Amino acid sequence: MNQEKLGFFSASFLLILSLALGRFVVEKNNLKVTSPDSIKGIYECAIGNFGVPQYGGTLVGTVVYPKSNQKACKSFSDFDISFKSKAGRLPTFVLIDRGDCFFTLKAWIAQQAGAAAILVADNKAEPLITMDTPEEDKSDADYLQNITIPSALITKSLGDSLKSALSGGDMVNMKLDWTESVPHPDERVEYELWTNSNDQCGKKCDTQIEFLKNFKGAAQILEKGGHTQFTPHYITWYCPEAFTLSKQCKSQCINHGRYCAPDPEQDFTKGYDGKDVVVQNLRQACVYRVLNETGKPWVWWDYVTDFAIRCPMKDNKYTKECADEIIKSLDIDLKKVDKCIGDPNADVENPILKAEQESQVGKGSRGDVTILPTLVVNNRQYRGKLEKGAVLKAMCSGFQESTEPAICLTEDLNTNECLENNGGCWQDRASNLTACRDTYRGRLCECPTVQGVKFTGDGYTHCRASGALHCGINNGGCWRETRGSYTYSACVDDHSNGCKCPLGFKGDGVKSCEDVDECKEKKVCQCADCKCKNTWGSYECSCKNGLLYMREHDTCIGSSKVGTTKLSWSFLWFLIIGVGVAGLAGYAVYKYRIRTYMDAEIRGIMAQYMPLESQPTPSGPHMDI
Repeated sequence: MNQEKLGFFSASFLLILSLALGRFVVEKNNLKVTSPDSIKGIYECAIGNFGVPQYGGTLVGTVVYPKSNQKACKSFSDFDISFKSKAGRLPTFVLIDRGDCFFTLKAWIAQQAGAAAILVADNKAEPLITMDTPEEDKSDADYLQNITIPSALITKSLGDSLKSALSGGDMVNMKLDWTESVPHPDERVEYELWTNSNDQCGKKCDTQIEFLKNFKGAAQILEKGGHTQFTPHYITWYCPEAFTLSKQCKSQCINHGRYCAPDPEQDFTKGYDGKDVVVQNLRQACVYRVLNETGKPWVWWDYVTDFAIRCPMKDNKYTKECADEIIKSLDIDLKKVDKCIGDPNADVENPILKAEQESQVGKGSRGDVTILPTLVVNNRQYRGKLEKGAVLKAMCSGFQESTEPAICLTEDLNTNECLENNGGCWQDRASNLTACRDTYRGRLCECPTVQGVKFTGDGYTHCRASGALHCGINNGGCWRETRGSYTYSACVDDHSNGCKCPLGFKGDGVKSCEDVDECKEKKVCQCADCKCKNTWGSYECSCKNGLLYMREHDTCIGSSKVGTTKLSWSFLWFLIIGVGVAGLAGYAVYKYRIRTYMDAEIRGIMAQYMPLESQPTPSGPHMDI
């Protein structure tokens, strides 16, 4: 669709919205001029929808009207002007003229120069209006979240009176009073948040998501304690009857044009459509309704913050499947949520969205809701910076005096959400590890650090130990198994942080590693004479007929080689035995010859002294004794 058609369709939306939503209420606070006497009195001023109004309190200061840069569209440092208060003096309220630049820029420039508050004097006689933030496509508004001073728009007549008194040399002192800006009738505050699941609308969407994350903890403490009654709301519009069957209405609306939302990218040809936003808004409203019926409406804050984190449009996860995963993780009845949503394609009214459209129209002192996001506290629309501290201050001002809960007096509180269903975060029951952490801002799903080992992951569905020595913590989140005396692990204890099944196994290394049957897969022991036997994590290979298996070559040594080997061994043994026998024979001959020689020598010696029996007796007379 070209830009001209898109512009026409957007203009149609604005026209319908202005007809459907008839009355916008300007939220005001009191301004009391205490001097000079000529203009002393109480006046009304409109609270700006940025900065931090001091809800429930007052602020006293001295008014200054600069001699130069009176519209505050340039830095006051260029004019050598400073509004910083000196010791012992009242804070400075800077009076600025309307025109030439955005209200927010005026406030930012005045704040940088040291102003404690900014008063913008209207440049024409008209009823007070609400000063809002600029459109995202018209201004680089990076400074918006840094504005912390309160702002107020005053009428042209009051502005002229202040200027006249200052030009006459009078000191103008005043008190800004927000004590009655939020009604405080009893000990319970009722508040609404008109929000949107769309996360592609620029800085306003970013600010809204950041607020939901930061305010969640305080909101849940207040709701659990019975101090508040919270209700989320969502703005939709209807398609003109003449365009119901058009391509544009079909892409931006559900239930045949009854409930529509602008295209997130303002381009009908790409990305998500307005009807996707309507369905997700409806899902969030139904999640709240189901939770409220079960007595746990505060869990809605967990759902919307988790959805913003886990299901962003930029990652193409802005889907029912992603939303359903979060619903299940928070133990919310998915069937009841789906039944509440109904059929978006049916040509029927949706009771939830119909009630939302009726709620957009203001009742009593609240006024119509036309700004997103909008916070309504005790039926008064909040004005100012959408930030935890500022909003909490406004809500606390809605309690009757002396009935404020402890959270209004201290921030040192935890939400204890992790005690129930582990807060919907990742956990490892076997190792008693969890990613859930309770803080004052609510529970956070962040992977932990244990014994110096950092776990990484999204904190919701998985966390895994990383870095050196990570295998010492829950085996690095990897598979490990022991059988008998053997233990195998898939954890790689280095900086790779991976899980890899060891040699002899296959699998993802995280949940399982299965033994590889090397024999069945014929990876080893494949020679003709090989016999393979699979074992857990390994294998055993042997050879038939007593042959010798060579593992490094995956082969059995053949029969001819074995015969030669046997023959060689036989010959060797024969040689050894022969040498032994020859040695023994030689030793026996040696012993025999030595003995014979010794006998002959002995006989020779003895023969010299006495005749031996083998020799003849000599002749001659015998002498008898």
